[in-house]
Amino acid sequence: MSPLTVFIRTLLKSSAICLGVTFAVVQPSLDGRASRPLTAKQSPADAAIDGLIFALKDTDAGVRRYAAAALGELRNPRAIPALVEATRDEQPDVRLRAIAALGEMRDPRSSAALTAALKDPDARIRAKAAAALGEIGDRASVDALMTLVKDASPEVRRRALHALGELGDTRAIATVTSALKDQDVNVRRAAAFALAELAGGE
Repeated sequence: MSPLTVFIRTLLKSSAICLGVTFAVVQPSLDGRASRPLTAKQSPADAAIDGLIFALKDTDAGVRRYAAAALGELRNPRAIPALVEATRDEQPDVRLRAIAALGEMRDPRSSAALTAALKDPDARIRAKAAAALGEIGDRASVDALMTLVKDASPEVRRRALHALGELGDTRAIATVTSALKDQDVNVRRAAAFALAELAGGE
């Protein structure tokens, strides 16, 4: 069993999480609104979600990282505003986990934050954001993804091409075709695959 799975199950089963949620209720919510009041009918799963959202503000980056990853596995849409905020965390690993979680959820509400993350100075984050946008399927990100086909990182270029193929917008054909001349063989393979997908979408 992975450490992340153990982490999630512990939160779901432990009554201690209720203490964390109670503390969260007296704090401002992560999206600026009043926190959702606790009721006697709140399920353990809902309590765990509230605790994980609160943990995204922990002072320890490791806690924030695990919380973001756990929320991605749980895929509860209530976590989206907090995860969007976490894409701007000062720690790259936290941003990376938050972006991965949003990609798992595939909710269009996160598209703007993911598109902004395409300009992150960390190549891992740019690559993960490109992949997440492909999973969400928001064609509004096509122009930004086409720009990444010229990124300095081969992995970013490859992920951007894959996302463009998934989106199926034929406006990207010329840009994807140009990547067939890329120096990196994996990028050229991604371009060929994306072209096949784009041709099928016509």
